[in-house]
Amino acid sequence: MTALPKVVIAGRPNVGKSTLMNRILGRREAIVEERPGVTRDRKVVTAEWQGHEFDLIDTGGWLAAGTAIDRKVSAQAEQAIADAAVVLLVVDSTVGVTDEDEQFVRSIRRLDVPVFVVANKVDDLKHSQDLWELLSLGFGQPYGVSALHGRGVGDLLDAVVTELGDEPVAADSDDDEQRIFSIALVGRPNVGKSTLFNRLIGDERSVTHDMPGTTRDTVDTVVETDRGPVRFLDTAGMRRRSRIDEDTEYYSVVRALSAVDKADVALLVIDASEGVTHQDQRLAERVDAAGCPIVVVLNKWDLADTEHKHQIAAQLDRKLSFLPDVPEHRISALSGRGIGKLLPSLFDAIDAYQTRVPTNKVNEVIRSAQAAHPAPNGARILYATQGATDPPTFTLFTNRSLSDSYVRYIENQIRETFNLAGTPIKLRVRKRT
Repeated sequence: MTALPKVVIAGRPNVGKSTLMNRILGRREAIVEERPGVTRDRKVVTAEWQGHEFDLIDTGGWLAAGTAIDRKVSAQAEQAIADAAVVLLVVDSTVGVTDEDEQFVRSIRRLDVPVFVVANKVDDLKHSQDLWELLSLGFGQPYGVSALHGRGVGDLLDAVVTELGDEPVAADSDDDEQRIFSIALVGRPNVGKSTLFNRLIGDERSVTHDMPGTTRDTVDTVVETDRGPVRFLDTAGMRRRSRIDEDTEYYSVVRALSAVDKADVALLVIDASEGVTHQDQRLAERVDAAGCPIVVVLNKWDLADTEHKHQIAAQLDRKLSFLPDVPEHRISALSGRGIGKLLPSLFDAIDAYQTRVPTNKVNEVIRSAQAAHPAPNGARILYATQGATDPPTFTLFTNRSLSDSYVRYIENQIRETFNLAGTPIKLRVRKRT
């Protein structure tokens, strides 16, 4: 797989970095709000300009000092810059060069990376006359843009792709044909999703902190495994809508739900030290409705005492009984305990999700199930076939309508025979006339 060059958008908080990313992509990909601190994790999206493809990376605002989480966000930005092919240093033209801007420049000047100074919020010619002050940053002529309205962004991108090389850079065509499976990490805020995400991909890729709501956007990374590339998606913590009290969090939840809808497998992360809550149950229902397999992860298992562990087992049976025999893993994302069993379990779930059963085998199971327990009221399944995968979907042709309980019985027989525990199954009943 050919790696694309990385173009990193960086700068202090609230200068319009995420707005610039959305403008370059031509869609609302990054969450934007007129206050600092909305972007925390690095967000990577493939962008294209004039036939050139590159990875566009939006970073959190860099601060010289601040809280523990501010320092982690700044470290994320510095790490992204160290791997960059081009850096877009965004400053607010209406404010000018601040002490924070100058300190940030000193921190990146030692790196051998091309830097383009992007003066944002240049909405008219009057503001264009103020750009020369930015020459003091030492990175050459600044580019005046309005990320909100698109002014000057084309000229900036022309310069960027020229710096990247004369020939268009694109991903290998073979890569487009290779399907990359997506695994979404979902759960309530502060259950350890980002810590688990970093552990799975082997990199400090998401900001982790013991404060709910640290992850505001969906962060994804493709990891090479023995089974080929796999995309892990770290989503924002999801809470009940009545508890979502700010627009940014609302859009975070929307993105998280969108990631679940597109994922091949969902890792439902539950805080074992708190047990299975009502919100965990609601999230499991939402993920189950999306139709993808679920693997339950009980994180912080090492913090639960013996009595509490027995209580959690009872809670799983009671509150998540609607899930179809899903795999359960007891882990500690912080220490790494139990992590090694997650990938094999995820691959098993993917295999089950893609299972295709020969028609004769399906009908053997149906005949055996009906011989053991005939359907009531003279109903009978005449023939069955699998029409689709992802998830396995079976059509039952009958002489009469089947009761819901008998359809569940047939589903369980199919699930047990073909080792489809943990994956959704769809059964469609068609009465022959």
